[in-house]
Amino acid sequence: MKIAVLFGGTSSERDVSIASAAQVIPALRALGHEVLAVDTASGRLSGPEEERLLMSGVGPQPPSGSALAGISRGAPVLAAQTEQMRDVDLVFLALHGGAGEDGRIQAVLDLAGLPYTGSNHIASATAMDKDLSKRLFRAAGVPTADWRMAPVAAGEVAGALGWPVVVKPNKQGSTVGLSVVRSPDALAGAIERAQRHDDEVMVERFVPGRELTVGVLEGRALPVGEIIAPGEVFDYQAKYQTGGAREIFPADLSPDLAARVQ
Repeated sequence: MKIAVLFGGTSSERDVSIASAAQVIPALRALGHEVLAVDTASGRLSGPEEERLLMSGVGPQPPSGSALAGISRGAPVLAAQTEQMRDVDLVFLALHGGAGEDGRIQAVLDLAGLPYTGSNHIASATAMDKDLSKRLFRAAGVPTADWRMAPVAAGEVAGALGWPVVVKPNKQGSTVGLSVVRSPDALAGAIERAQRHDDEVMVERFVPGRELTVGVLEGRALPVGEIIAPGEVFDYQAKYQTGGAREIFPADLSPDLAARVQ
């Protein structure tokens, strides 16, 4: 097959996307596929450009807004690339955050008639918006922690949620811009930090406990894993730096509890 791998882009998770592409592209080529490497910020990459970018790795902090602005050639890039990708059999989305996960890229590909991996633009937009997805969870009877959307006063947070709370961008991933706030005087600063990454900020009740994860493949729950971070939060550094966190599969749970989690 001829496959275009879309990655990079200009979200705060650009480095994470590049790291994903560094695994996906060689794997697809090893299976015999013809692969086009496309950075949605700058366009299709030449061989040397691809090699240089895919070896860059994930830094200890997400790239700054100024750094992201410096690599982008603007919105026309992807539109131009869709013309060059018309003969591909599939678009593999290795994008993280921003337009890569919020449905905008998916909508462009739908309009271009290009098949792609993952969910459609409506499902992607719904899942990326934490406020909207939590409302849908509640409507379906799925438990989710109480929350408020900024702007919100410290007094309301204390009464409705209690301390500590988690403050985070509403439409970002990889714990970018996330803070755990334990006192009223730290709330405004945490909201300002989150606003650097998104125009909407969520303030959510902190839920202590173990970090358990379950993948679902073709309707089947996979074994339960446990993530043990070195600090209080499974943050950007713990996720992407060597030695940052331990991932244990299967988790040390009783069979009954593992089945309940699944």
